[in-house]
Amino acid sequence: MEMNIHGLRYRVQVKGRGTAILLLHGFTGSGDNWDSLVPYFTPHFRTIQVDLLGHGRTESPGDSKRYTVEHAVADLAAILDELGEERVHLLGYSMGGRLALSFAMINPDRVGRLILESSSPGLKTKEERNERIARDQALADQIETEGMAPFVERWENLPLFASQQRLPEKIREAIHNQRLENDPKGLANSLRGMGTGKQPSWWESLPQFNIPIMLLVGELDTKFQGIAREMMKWLPKGRMETIPGAGHTIHVEEPQHFGTIVMDFLQEEV
Repeated sequence: MEMNIHGLRYRVQVKGRGTAILLLHGFTGSGDNWDSLVPYFTPHFRTIQVDLLGHGRTESPGDSKRYTVEHAVADLAAILDELGEERVHLLGYSMGGRLALSFAMINPDRVGRLILESSSPGLKTKEERNERIARDQALADQIETEGMAPFVERWENLPLFASQQRLPEKIREAIHNQRLENDPKGLANSLRGMGTGKQPSWWESLPQFNIPIMLLVGELDTKFQGIAREMMKWLPKGRMETIPGAGHTIHVEEPQHFGTIVMDFLQEEV
């Protein structure tokens, strides 16, 4: 369905019944990225798949200031209001995980359980943030100048996604085509507005984060394993699961294992 949220067109897919799970995709993705996981959830939960601003079939406004984390969180809250969902579980991957954590920090009463896949609370120091902002700005300019095809080619060959090369060709082709469908202006402004350097750093707030949270990382993704281990030192109700044989995109590379772990976590007795 299409929803008008704060003057912009959002694409939202809703399936199943029961307590809702809001699913947030990563950079270059869309809500469709969760399609293989939805059957694990819908027997017991209502799934909400959102194409985030600048991605998929959601609108791509020209002003990068509209893409801030604060605006994105407010948009998600408005979507939940429209759907009559006061409180949901949240599952976010990479960029979507950063947004999910931000939503939970800003709206703690609206989140039951939080699952972060291959994600982080942002960067700790101003110097790190400024360096990342400059890199993301350069990448954003490159996307707009060169277009989607050269960018996607380089993106898919980053070491972070090397483990995706083991996926069946049909799946890799589907992911590739989905990425190409994005609007270069939307991806560029997403980097400018809510890249890792621009988002709030939540590290110092983690000890006050008092809802159950699961951190999922792939065995081959050493960078995000380190981030998750550091987060675990500060989370009162955190747990970490490392998925054997998986890289950064666990839900794509090991969907059955991923779906089972998430369902077990969501159905635990409080």
